Amino acid sequence: MIPLRPADIAEAVAGELLGMSDEALKASSITSVTVDSRQVVPGTLFVAVAGERVDGHDFAAEAVAAGAVLILCARPLHDEAGTPLPCMVVKDPVQALGALASWYRRERLTCTVVAVTGSSGKTTTKDLIARVLSVAGPTVSARGSFNTEIGLPLTVLAADDQTRFLVLEMGMRGVGHIAYLVDLVQPDIAVVLNVGSAHVGMLGSREAIAAAKAELVQDLPDTAIAVLNEDDGAVRAMGDITAADVVTFGESPSARIRATDVRLQDAARPAFTLTDERTGDAMPVELRLSGEHYVSNACAAAAVGRAAGLSMEQIVDALRAAEADSKWRMDVRVSARGFTVINDAYNANPESMRAALKSLVAMAAGRRTWAVLGEMRELGDAALEEHDAIGRLAVRLDVSRLVCVGEGTRVMHLGASSEGSWGEESIHVPDVQAAIDLLNAQVGADDVVLVKASRAVGLERVAEALLTEVPEAPRETPQETSS
Repeated sequence: MIPLRPADIAEAVAGELLGMSDEALKASSITSVTVDSRQVVPGTLFVAVAGERVDGHDFAAEAVAAGAVLILCARPLHDEAGTPLPCMVVKDPVQALGALASWYRRERLTCTVVAVTGSSGKTTTKDLIARVLSVAGPTVSARGSFNTEIGLPLTVLAADDQTRFLVLEMGMRGVGHIAYLVDLVQPDIAVVLNVGSAHVGMLGSREAIAAAKAELVQDLPDTAIAVLNEDDGAVRAMGDITAADVVTFGESPSARIRATDVRLQDAARPAFTLTDERTGDAMPVELRLSGEHYVSNACAAAAVGRAAGLSMEQIVDALRAAEADSKWRMDVRVSARGFTVINDAYNANPESMRAALKSLVAMAAGRRTWAVLGEMRELGDAALEEHDAIGRLAVRLDVSRLVCVGEGTRVMHLGASSEGSWGEESIHVPDVQAAIDLLNAQVGADDVVLVKASRAVGLERVAEALLTEVPEAPRETPQETSS
Protein backbone atom coordinates (compact mmCIF):
# COMPACT_ATOMS: atom_id res chain seq x y z
CA MET A 1 0.00 0.00 0.00
CA ILE A 2 1.14 3.52 -0.77
CA PRO A 3 1.26 5.30 2.63
CA LEU A 4 -1.65 7.65 3.29
CA ARG A 5 -2.23 10.39 5.84
CA PRO A 6 -5.42 10.75 7.87
CA ALA A 7 -6.10 13.86 5.79
CA ASP A 8 -6.09 11.67 2.66
CA ILE A 9 -8.68 9.40 4.24
CA ALA A 10 -10.83 12.40 5.14
CA GLU A 11 -10.64 13.67 1.55
CA ALA A 12 -11.62 10.28 0.15
CA VAL A 13 -14.55 9.45 2.43
CA ALA A 14 -15.76 12.91 3.53
CA GLY A 15 -15.73 11.81 7.16
CA GLU A 16 -15.41 13.64 10.48
CA LEU A 17 -11.97 13.24 12.04
CA LEU A 18 -12.07 12.92 15.85
CA GLY A 19 -9.65 12.05 18.64
CA MET A 20 -6.38 13.07 16.93
CA SER A 21 -4.17 15.99 17.90
CA ASP A 22 -2.53 18.20 15.31
CA GLU A 23 0.82 16.58 16.12
CA ALA A 24 -0.64 13.08 15.64
CA LEU A 25 -2.16 14.12 12.33
CA LYS A 26 1.20 15.31 11.04
CA ALA A 27 3.11 12.29 12.29
CA SER A 28 0.65 9.53 11.34
CA SER A 29 1.05 7.31 8.29
CA ILE A 30 -1.36 4.59 7.25
CA THR A 31 0.28 1.62 5.55
CA SER A 32 -2.39 -1.11 5.67
CA VAL A 33 -6.16 -1.54 5.90
CA THR A 34 -8.13 -4.35 7.53
CA VAL A 35 -11.59 -5.21 8.84
CA ASP A 36 -10.21 -7.85 11.22
CA SER A 37 -8.81 -6.54 14.50
CA ARG A 38 -6.61 -9.66 14.76
CA GLN A 39 -4.72 -8.50 11.66
CA VAL A 40 -3.94 -5.01 12.96
CA VAL A 41 -0.28 -4.00 12.94
CA PRO A 42 1.30 -0.58 13.54
CA GLY A 43 0.17 1.76 10.78
CA THR A 44 -3.21 0.11 10.14
CA LEU A 45 -6.52 1.73 9.26
CA PHE A 46 -9.10 -0.45 11.02
CA VAL A 47 -12.54 -0.47 9.38
CA ALA A 48 -15.23 -1.20 11.97
CA VAL A 49 -17.84 -3.27 10.15
CA ALA A 50 -21.04 -4.28 11.92
CA GLY A 51 -21.77 -7.85 10.83
CA GLU A 52 -24.55 -10.25 11.69
CA ARG A 53 -22.63 -11.81 14.59
CA VAL A 54 -19.75 -9.45 15.33
CA ASP A 55 -19.55 -5.65 15.41
CA GLY A 56 -16.10 -4.28 14.64
CA HIS A 57 -16.81 -1.21 16.75
CA ASP A 58 -16.53 -3.43 19.83
CA PHE A 59 -12.90 -4.18 18.95
CA ALA A 60 -11.78 -0.63 18.17
CA ALA A 61 -9.87 -0.08 21.43
CA GLU A 62 -8.11 -3.41 20.94
CA ALA A 63 -7.16 -2.36 17.41
CA VAL A 64 -5.70 0.95 18.61
CA ALA A 65 -3.71 -0.87 21.30
CA ALA A 66 -2.28 -3.11 18.57
CA GLY A 67 -1.10 -0.12 16.55
CA ALA A 68 -4.07 1.08 14.48
CA VAL A 69 -3.59 4.70 13.48
CA LEU A 70 -7.26 5.37 12.77
CA ILE A 71 -10.67 3.72 13.05
CA LEU A 72 -13.13 4.12 10.17
CA CYS A 73 -16.40 3.87 12.03
CA ALA A 74 -20.06 4.85 12.21
CA ARG A 75 -19.93 6.64 15.59
CA PRO A 76 -17.41 8.28 17.93
CA LEU A 77 -15.56 5.70 20.01
CA HIS A 78 -13.78 5.70 23.38
CA ASP A 79 -11.62 3.29 25.32
CA GLU A 80 -12.62 1.85 28.70
CA ALA A 81 -11.24 4.93 30.47
CA GLY A 82 -13.41 7.20 28.34
CA THR A 83 -10.54 8.56 26.26
CA PRO A 84 -11.58 9.31 22.67
CA LEU A 85 -10.13 6.96 20.09
CA PRO A 86 -8.76 8.28 16.77
CA CYS A 87 -11.82 7.99 14.52
CA MET A 88 -13.00 8.86 11.05
CA VAL A 89 -16.75 8.92 11.53
CA VAL A 90 -18.88 8.17 8.46
CA LYS A 91 -22.47 7.15 7.82
CA ASP A 92 -21.57 3.67 6.55
CA PRO A 93 -18.04 2.25 7.03
CA VAL A 94 -18.46 -0.32 4.22
CA GLN A 95 -19.46 2.34 1.70
CA ALA A 96 -16.66 4.55 2.99
CA LEU A 97 -14.19 1.71 2.46
CA GLY A 98 -15.39 1.51 -1.13
CA ALA A 99 -15.05 5.26 -1.56
CA LEU A 100 -11.51 5.11 -0.20
CA ALA A 101 -10.57 2.32 -2.63
CA SER A 102 -12.11 4.25 -5.53
CA TRP A 103 -10.17 7.41 -4.59
CA TYR A 104 -6.97 5.38 -4.17
CA ARG A 105 -7.42 3.75 -7.58
CA ARG A 106 -7.90 7.16 -9.24
CA GLU A 107 -5.42 9.27 -7.31
CA ARG A 108 -2.59 6.90 -6.44
CA LEU A 109 -2.47 3.83 -8.70
CA THR A 110 -1.13 3.67 -12.24
CA CYS A 111 -1.51 -0.09 -12.78
CA THR A 112 -3.73 -1.95 -15.24
CA VAL A 113 -6.88 -3.17 -13.47
CA VAL A 114 -8.39 -6.53 -14.48
CA ALA A 115 -11.81 -7.62 -13.18
CA VAL A 116 -13.24 -11.14 -13.42
CA THR A 117 -16.79 -12.42 -12.93
CA GLY A 118 -18.80 -15.52 -13.82
CA SER A 119 -21.11 -18.09 -12.28
CA SER A 120 -18.24 -20.52 -11.71
CA GLY A 121 -14.46 -20.56 -11.99
CA LYS A 122 -13.88 -16.95 -10.90
CA THR A 123 -11.25 -17.65 -8.29
CA THR A 124 -9.26 -20.24 -10.22
CA THR A 125 -9.28 -18.02 -13.32
CA LYS A 126 -8.28 -15.01 -11.27
CA ASP A 127 -5.34 -17.02 -9.96
CA LEU A 128 -4.32 -18.07 -13.48
CA ILE A 129 -4.56 -14.50 -14.75
CA ALA A 130 -2.34 -13.31 -11.91
CA ARG A 131 0.17 -16.06 -12.72
CA VAL A 132 0.28 -14.99 -16.37
CA LEU A 133 0.51 -11.26 -15.75
CA SER A 134 3.16 -11.60 -13.04
CA VAL A 135 5.57 -12.60 -15.81
CA ALA A 136 5.39 -9.03 -17.09
CA GLY A 137 5.55 -7.16 -13.78
CA PRO A 138 4.52 -6.96 -10.12
CA THR A 139 0.94 -8.21 -9.80
CA VAL A 140 -1.52 -7.97 -6.91
CA SER A 141 -4.58 -10.21 -6.89
CA ALA A 142 -7.47 -10.95 -4.58
CA ARG A 143 -6.78 -13.39 -1.75
CA GLY A 144 -9.05 -16.42 -2.04
CA SER A 145 -12.50 -15.13 -2.91
CA PHE A 146 -12.14 -11.50 -1.85
CA ASN A 147 -14.91 -10.51 -4.27
CA THR A 148 -17.43 -8.48 -2.26
CA GLU A 149 -17.90 -4.82 -1.43
CA ILE A 150 -15.45 -5.43 1.44
CA GLY A 151 -12.94 -7.83 -0.10
CA LEU A 152 -12.54 -5.97 -3.38
CA PRO A 153 -11.62 -2.58 -1.82
CA LEU A 154 -9.15 -4.31 0.51
CA THR A 155 -7.46 -5.85 -2.54
CA VAL A 156 -7.27 -2.47 -4.30
CA LEU A 157 -5.68 -0.91 -1.22
CA ALA A 158 -3.05 -3.66 -1.11
CA ALA A 159 -1.54 -2.42 -4.40
CA ASP A 160 1.25 0.15 -4.43
CA ASP A 161 3.17 2.34 -6.84
CA GLN A 162 5.24 -0.64 -8.02
CA THR A 163 2.16 -2.68 -8.96
CA ARG A 164 1.79 -3.12 -12.71
CA PHE A 165 -1.32 -5.31 -12.70
CA LEU A 166 -4.20 -5.50 -10.22
CA VAL A 167 -6.46 -8.55 -10.65
CA LEU A 168 -9.86 -8.35 -8.98
CA GLU A 169 -12.66 -10.88 -8.59
CA MET A 170 -16.27 -9.66 -8.61
CA GLY A 171 -18.99 -11.73 -6.98
CA MET A 172 -22.68 -11.00 -7.36
CA ARG A 173 -25.51 -11.11 -4.83
CA GLY A 174 -28.12 -9.24 -6.83
CA VAL A 175 -28.88 -6.70 -9.53
CA GLY A 176 -26.61 -3.66 -9.31
CA HIS A 177 -23.94 -5.31 -7.17
CA ILE A 178 -21.35 -5.75 -9.94
CA ALA A 179 -22.20 -2.30 -11.32
CA TYR A 180 -21.32 -0.85 -7.90
CA LEU A 181 -17.96 -2.65 -7.87
CA VAL A 182 -17.22 -1.60 -11.46
CA ASP A 183 -17.93 2.02 -10.57
CA LEU A 184 -15.40 1.77 -7.73
CA VAL A 185 -12.46 0.45 -9.74
CA GLN A 186 -13.09 1.29 -13.43
CA PRO A 187 -11.42 -1.84 -14.86
CA ASP A 188 -9.21 -1.65 -17.94
CA ILE A 189 -9.80 -5.31 -18.81
CA ALA A 190 -13.07 -7.03 -17.84
CA VAL A 191 -13.55 -10.80 -18.06
CA VAL A 192 -16.89 -12.66 -18.08
CA LEU A 193 -16.43 -16.43 -17.82
CA ASN A 194 -19.89 -17.96 -17.96
CA VAL A 195 -23.54 -17.70 -16.96
CA GLY A 196 -24.80 -20.69 -15.01
CA SER A 197 -27.37 -21.71 -12.42
CA ALA A 198 -25.65 -20.29 -9.35
CA HIS A 199 -27.88 -17.60 -7.79
CA VAL A 200 -30.95 -18.64 -9.78
CA GLY A 201 -32.75 -18.87 -6.45
CA MET A 202 -31.94 -15.21 -5.85
CA LEU A 203 -32.56 -13.74 -9.29
CA GLY A 204 -35.17 -16.16 -10.64
CA SER A 205 -33.75 -17.08 -14.04
CA ARG A 206 -30.58 -17.58 -16.03
CA GLU A 207 -31.52 -14.53 -18.12
CA ALA A 208 -31.58 -12.38 -14.99
CA ILE A 209 -28.20 -13.78 -13.94
CA ALA A 210 -26.80 -12.90 -17.37
CA ALA A 211 -28.08 -9.34 -17.04
CA ALA A 212 -26.44 -9.00 -13.62
CA LYS A 213 -23.11 -10.38 -14.88
CA ALA A 214 -23.28 -8.11 -17.94
CA GLU A 215 -22.97 -5.11 -15.62
CA LEU A 216 -19.22 -5.73 -15.74
CA VAL A 217 -18.95 -4.78 -19.43
CA GLN A 218 -22.02 -2.74 -20.33
CA ASP A 219 -20.62 0.65 -19.31
CA LEU A 220 -16.96 0.13 -20.19
CA PRO A 221 -15.41 2.93 -22.25
CA ASP A 222 -14.01 2.27 -25.72
CA THR A 223 -10.51 2.37 -24.24
CA ALA A 224 -11.20 -0.79 -22.21
CA ILE A 225 -11.14 -4.45 -23.30
CA ALA A 226 -13.91 -6.98 -22.68
CA VAL A 227 -12.74 -10.60 -22.58
CA LEU A 228 -15.75 -12.85 -23.27
CA ASN A 229 -16.37 -16.59 -23.43
CA GLU A 230 -17.29 -17.45 -27.02
CA ASP A 231 -18.55 -20.89 -25.94
CA ASP A 232 -21.29 -19.42 -23.73
CA GLY A 233 -24.09 -17.81 -25.76
CA ALA A 234 -25.21 -15.57 -22.91
CA VAL A 235 -21.68 -14.24 -22.48
CA ARG A 236 -21.03 -13.95 -26.22
CA ALA A 237 -24.10 -11.71 -26.52
CA MET A 238 -22.54 -9.23 -24.09
CA GLY A 239 -20.26 -8.13 -26.94
CA ASP A 240 -23.26 -6.33 -28.42
CA ILE A 241 -23.82 -4.12 -25.37
CA THR A 242 -20.31 -2.86 -24.67
CA ALA A 243 -18.29 -0.09 -26.27
CA ALA A 244 -15.08 -1.86 -25.27
CA ASP A 245 -12.87 -3.77 -27.69
CA VAL A 246 -13.87 -7.45 -27.46
CA VAL A 247 -11.47 -10.40 -27.23
CA THR A 248 -13.14 -13.81 -27.21
CA PHE A 249 -11.85 -17.12 -25.90
CA GLY A 250 -12.95 -20.75 -25.90
CA GLU A 251 -13.03 -23.85 -28.06
CA SER A 252 -15.42 -22.44 -30.67
CA PRO A 253 -13.92 -21.90 -34.15
CA SER A 254 -14.91 -18.24 -33.91
CA ALA A 255 -12.95 -17.60 -30.68
CA ARG A 256 -9.86 -15.45 -31.04
CA ILE A 257 -7.96 -17.22 -28.23
CA ARG A 258 -8.81 -20.83 -28.97
CA ALA A 259 -8.09 -24.27 -27.49
CA THR A 260 -8.01 -27.23 -29.89
CA ASP A 261 -7.03 -30.89 -29.59
CA VAL A 262 -8.22 -30.91 -25.97
CA ARG A 263 -7.46 -34.11 -24.07
CA LEU A 264 -6.99 -35.27 -20.48
CA GLN A 265 -3.71 -36.81 -19.40
CA ASP A 266 -2.68 -38.45 -16.11
CA ALA A 267 -4.60 -37.19 -13.06
CA ALA A 268 -7.15 -35.57 -15.42
CA ARG A 269 -4.67 -32.84 -16.32
CA PRO A 270 -5.68 -31.08 -19.56
CA ALA A 271 -3.46 -30.75 -22.60
CA PHE A 272 -4.36 -28.71 -25.68
CA THR A 273 -3.08 -26.41 -28.37
CA LEU A 274 -3.50 -22.71 -27.61
CA THR A 275 -3.91 -20.49 -30.66
CA ASP A 276 -4.28 -16.76 -31.20
CA GLU A 277 -6.39 -16.83 -34.36
CA ARG A 278 -5.65 -13.18 -35.10
CA THR A 279 -1.87 -13.58 -35.20
CA GLY A 280 -1.59 -17.29 -35.98
CA ASP A 281 0.60 -17.97 -32.94
CA ALA A 282 0.03 -21.52 -31.65
CA MET A 283 1.72 -23.50 -28.87
CA PRO A 284 1.03 -26.73 -26.96
CA VAL A 285 -0.05 -26.42 -23.32
CA GLU A 286 -0.01 -29.07 -20.61
CA LEU A 287 -1.54 -27.95 -17.31
CA ARG A 288 -0.60 -29.15 -13.85
CA LEU A 289 -4.19 -28.54 -12.73
CA SER A 290 -6.81 -31.30 -12.74
CA GLY A 291 -10.11 -31.03 -14.60
CA GLU A 292 -11.19 -30.30 -18.16
CA HIS A 293 -12.88 -27.08 -17.04
CA TYR A 294 -9.40 -25.59 -16.58
CA VAL A 295 -9.11 -25.40 -20.36
CA SER A 296 -11.65 -22.57 -20.47
CA ASN A 297 -10.05 -20.87 -17.46
CA ALA A 298 -6.62 -21.07 -19.09
CA CYS A 299 -7.97 -19.62 -22.34
CA ALA A 300 -9.47 -16.71 -20.41
CA ALA A 301 -6.12 -16.07 -18.70
CA ALA A 302 -4.36 -16.25 -22.08
CA ALA A 303 -6.83 -13.76 -23.57
CA VAL A 304 -6.09 -11.33 -20.74
CA GLY A 305 -2.38 -11.85 -21.28
CA ARG A 306 -2.70 -11.04 -24.97
CA ALA A 307 -4.84 -8.00 -24.19
CA ALA A 308 -2.10 -6.83 -21.81
CA GLY A 309 0.57 -7.20 -24.49
CA LEU A 310 2.26 -10.45 -23.42
CA SER A 311 3.77 -12.81 -25.97
CA MET A 312 2.37 -16.29 -26.53
CA GLU A 313 5.61 -17.74 -25.15
CA GLN A 314 5.26 -15.78 -21.90
CA ILE A 315 1.65 -16.85 -21.50
CA VAL A 316 2.21 -20.54 -22.21
CA ASP A 317 5.23 -20.75 -19.92
CA ALA A 318 3.14 -19.29 -17.09
CA LEU A 319 0.23 -21.64 -17.73
CA ARG A 320 2.48 -24.68 -17.83
CA ALA A 321 3.93 -23.78 -14.42
CA ALA A 322 0.65 -22.79 -12.75
CA GLU A 323 -0.58 -24.70 -9.72
CA ALA A 324 -3.66 -24.23 -7.54
CA ASP A 325 -3.26 -21.04 -5.49
CA SER A 326 -6.61 -20.99 -3.64
CA LYS A 327 -7.62 -23.71 -1.21
CA TRP A 328 -10.28 -26.39 -1.63
CA ARG A 329 -10.52 -26.09 -5.42
CA MET A 330 -9.68 -29.35 -7.19
CA ASP A 331 -6.87 -29.82 -4.67
CA VAL A 332 -5.56 -33.32 -5.41
CA ARG A 333 -3.59 -35.13 -2.71
CA VAL A 334 -2.67 -38.71 -1.87
CA SER A 335 -3.31 -39.80 1.72
CA ALA A 336 -0.88 -41.75 3.87
CA ARG A 337 -3.19 -44.72 3.35
CA GLY A 338 -2.70 -44.58 -0.42
CA PHE A 339 -6.02 -43.27 -1.72
CA THR A 340 -6.42 -40.02 -3.64
CA VAL A 341 -8.56 -37.15 -2.32
CA ILE A 342 -9.89 -34.39 -4.59
CA ASN A 343 -10.88 -31.54 -2.30
CA ASP A 344 -13.20 -29.30 -4.34
CA ALA A 345 -15.32 -28.31 -1.35
CA TYR A 346 -15.06 -24.53 -1.59
CA ASN A 347 -18.28 -24.14 -3.55
CA ALA A 348 -20.69 -25.94 -5.87
CA ASN A 349 -23.34 -25.32 -8.49
CA PRO A 350 -24.77 -27.68 -11.13
CA GLU A 351 -22.20 -26.74 -13.75
CA SER A 352 -19.17 -27.11 -11.50
CA MET A 353 -20.59 -30.29 -9.96
CA ARG A 354 -20.89 -31.92 -13.38
CA ALA A 355 -17.36 -30.88 -14.29
CA ALA A 356 -15.98 -32.27 -11.03
CA LEU A 357 -17.73 -35.63 -11.48
CA LYS A 358 -16.33 -35.97 -15.00
CA SER A 359 -12.86 -35.12 -13.69
CA LEU A 360 -13.20 -37.73 -10.94
CA VAL A 361 -13.94 -40.49 -13.44
CA ALA A 362 -11.17 -39.37 -15.80
CA MET A 363 -8.63 -39.16 -12.99
CA ALA A 364 -9.49 -42.60 -11.60
CA ALA A 365 -8.86 -44.33 -14.95
CA GLY A 366 -10.70 -47.47 -13.87
CA ARG A 367 -10.01 -47.34 -10.13
CA ARG A 368 -12.90 -47.30 -7.65
CA THR A 369 -14.40 -43.83 -7.31
CA TRP A 370 -16.26 -42.09 -4.48
CA ALA A 371 -18.29 -38.92 -4.95
CA VAL A 372 -18.95 -37.35 -1.55
CA LEU A 373 -21.41 -34.57 -2.33
CA GLY A 374 -23.22 -31.97 -0.27
CA GLU A 375 -26.02 -29.58 -1.05
CA MET A 376 -25.83 -26.97 -3.81
CA ARG A 377 -27.27 -23.79 -2.32
CA GLU A 378 -29.08 -20.79 -3.86
CA LEU A 379 -30.89 -22.78 -6.55
CA GLY A 380 -34.41 -21.75 -5.52
CA ASP A 381 -37.22 -23.66 -7.21
CA ALA A 382 -34.67 -25.50 -9.36
CA ALA A 383 -33.04 -27.19 -6.35
CA LEU A 384 -35.00 -30.46 -6.49
CA GLU A 385 -34.52 -30.91 -10.22
CA GLU A 386 -30.80 -30.04 -10.15
CA HIS A 387 -29.98 -32.31 -7.20
CA ASP A 388 -31.90 -35.16 -8.80
CA ALA A 389 -29.97 -34.62 -12.05
CA ILE A 390 -26.59 -34.74 -10.30
CA GLY A 391 -27.50 -38.01 -8.62
CA ARG A 392 -28.50 -39.53 -11.96
CA LEU A 393 -25.36 -38.18 -13.64
CA ALA A 394 -23.18 -39.93 -11.07
CA VAL A 395 -24.82 -43.21 -12.12
CA ARG A 396 -24.41 -42.53 -15.84
CA LEU A 397 -20.74 -41.71 -15.35
CA ASP A 398 -20.35 -45.02 -13.51
CA VAL A 399 -19.11 -43.49 -10.26
CA SER A 400 -18.56 -46.46 -7.93
CA ARG A 401 -20.04 -44.99 -4.74
CA LEU A 402 -22.10 -41.83 -4.17
CA VAL A 403 -22.24 -40.47 -0.62
CA CYS A 404 -24.90 -37.77 -0.23
CA VAL A 405 -24.28 -35.69 2.90
CA GLY A 406 -27.04 -33.80 4.71
CA GLU A 407 -30.77 -33.34 4.36
CA GLY A 408 -30.39 -31.14 1.28
CA THR A 409 -29.00 -34.06 -0.74
CA ARG A 410 -31.77 -36.56 -0.08
CA VAL A 411 -33.22 -35.90 -3.55
CA MET A 412 -29.76 -36.50 -5.06
CA HIS A 413 -29.64 -39.89 -3.36
CA LEU A 414 -33.14 -40.76 -4.52
CA GLY A 415 -32.31 -39.74 -8.09
CA ALA A 416 -29.23 -41.96 -8.10
CA SER A 417 -31.12 -44.86 -6.55
CA SER A 418 -33.82 -44.56 -9.21
CA GLU A 419 -31.40 -44.50 -12.11
CA GLY A 420 -30.57 -47.92 -13.53
CA SER A 421 -29.85 -50.71 -11.08
CA TRP A 422 -27.38 -49.05 -8.78
CA GLY A 423 -28.61 -50.83 -5.69
CA GLU A 424 -26.56 -49.89 -2.64
CA GLU A 425 -23.97 -47.82 -4.50
CA SER A 426 -25.69 -44.62 -3.33
CA ILE A 427 -25.98 -43.83 0.36
CA HIS A 428 -27.39 -40.89 2.25
CA VAL A 429 -25.75 -39.88 5.53
CA PRO A 430 -27.02 -37.18 7.90
CA ASP A 431 -23.88 -35.12 8.46
CA VAL A 432 -20.16 -34.63 7.97
CA GLN A 433 -19.11 -36.92 10.81
CA ALA A 434 -21.23 -39.76 9.46
CA ALA A 435 -19.56 -39.33 6.07
CA ILE A 436 -16.10 -39.41 7.68
CA ASP A 437 -16.97 -42.58 9.60
CA LEU A 438 -18.28 -44.29 6.46
CA LEU A 439 -15.27 -43.37 4.36
CA ASN A 440 -12.72 -44.29 7.02
CA ALA A 441 -14.33 -47.71 7.23
CA GLN A 442 -14.67 -48.42 3.53
CA VAL A 443 -12.27 -46.42 1.33
CA GLY A 444 -9.54 -48.60 -0.13
CA ALA A 445 -5.89 -47.83 -0.73
CA ASP A 446 -6.27 -47.35 -4.50
CA ASP A 447 -9.57 -45.44 -4.46
CA VAL A 448 -10.21 -41.86 -5.65
CA VAL A 449 -12.48 -39.67 -3.53
CA LEU A 450 -14.11 -36.40 -4.68
CA VAL A 451 -15.46 -34.06 -1.98
CA LYS A 452 -17.68 -31.19 -3.18
CA ALA A 453 -20.52 -28.99 -1.89
CA SER A 454 -21.56 -25.38 -1.47
CA ARG A 455 -19.30 -23.47 0.92
CA ALA A 456 -21.82 -23.24 3.76
CA VAL A 457 -21.98 -27.04 4.03
CA GLY A 458 -18.38 -27.23 5.28
CA LEU A 459 -17.57 -30.47 3.49
CA GLU A 460 -13.86 -29.63 3.42
CA ARG A 461 -13.79 -31.25 6.87
CA VAL A 462 -14.34 -34.60 5.19
CA ALA A 463 -11.33 -34.15 2.94
CA GLU A 464 -9.17 -32.91 5.80
CA ALA A 465 -10.16 -35.87 7.96
CA LEU A 466 -9.37 -38.37 5.22
CA LEU A 467 -5.93 -36.87 4.75
CA THR A 468 -5.06 -36.65 8.45
CA GLU A 469 -6.96 -39.34 10.34
CA VAL A 470 -5.76 -42.93 10.62
CA PRO A 471 -8.54 -45.00 12.22
CA GLU A 472 -7.34 -47.24 15.04
CA ALA A 473 -10.04 -49.79 14.34
CA PRO A 474 -12.87 -50.28 11.85
CA ARG A 475 -15.85 -48.10 12.59
CA GLU A 476 -19.48 -49.00 12.28
CA THR A 477 -20.77 -48.19 8.80
CA PRO A 478 -23.76 -45.81 8.76
CA GLN A 479 -26.97 -47.39 7.53
CA GLU A 480 -28.30 -46.41 4.12
CA THR A 481 -31.32 -44.14 4.19
CA SER A 482 -34.36 -45.78 2.73
CA SER A 483 -35.63 -44.41 -0.56
